[in-house]
This record gives sequence, structure tokens and C-alpha cells, in this order.
Amino acid sequence: MPGVAIAVDLDGVLADTRPLWHAWLEDASRRARVEFEVPEDREAAAAVLDEALGDWRPLLARFAADRAPVWIRPRAETNSALRRLSAGGARIGVFSDAPRELVEIALAHAGAARQVEVVGTLADVQAALGGEVVVVRLRKELAGLR
Repeated sequence: MPGVAIAVDLDGVLADTRPLWHAWLEDASRRARVEFEVPEDREAAAAVLDEALGDWRPLLARFAADRAPVWIRPRAETNSALRRLSAGGARIGVFSDAPRELVEIALAHAGAARQVEVVGTLADVQAALGGEVVVVRLRKELAGLR
């Protein structure tokens, strides 16, 4: 797919980061001795955490780096598809509502970081890749791209 731009849903295709996110929220709540009422949307949750915890991102990064192997493993078929598409000239971005620290750790543990050019929200990735962007939300959709 020379010249094609592909936006891949992190949680739907590469690595479901929600279990790790929820485990971190539970751990952070316990450590800070504060009950967090955070929205399901993690972009909105970030604003709540900014107010409740201040500089929480390094805590998330450390927690995720230590525990990512429990929840995130490379998938040979998925990584093979990403390598094939990238070698064929496709530009690949990954989108998620997860904090960037969590996204980057998930990509590294999933074995997909090298093929990814841009990370952000879907709108960020589409803007960075420009033009027509194929949005991939499921593994089988990625496998079907040629």
C-alpha cells in the first residue's frame, strides 16, 4: 500500500491498555488515599487526575513499565502485518484516548513501536498523516489490508 496512511486503534488492534489503566487507577487511589471519580474517557480522566494528583504522569509511566508484561504481549500476526505495510510504504499512526505515556509503553511491549510514525487521538493522527487515512479498529481489518 504505497503512500497509504493508516490510523490504528491501539486498544482494538495492538494492545488493550484498559486493564493496565484500571490497575494503575486502583493503585494510585490506594497510595494517595483518595477515591478517584474519573470518567471512562481517559482524555477527560486526565483533567480530573491533574487536579487530584498533580504530576501523575510519571507515576503512571513507572507503574505501566513495571506491569505491562502482565497485560501486553506481542502478537506475531499483527506485527507481521504492520511490518509488511510499513515496508510497502504505508505511513502508520496509532490513536487512543490513553495518556501518551501509557501508549508508548504499550507500543514497546506489543513490539509495534518501530512501525509507528505518529501517536495521538484519532484527530491528531489523521491531521499528522494528512489526506485520506484508513482507520483500522480491529485486528482482522489490519490483516486484510494489502
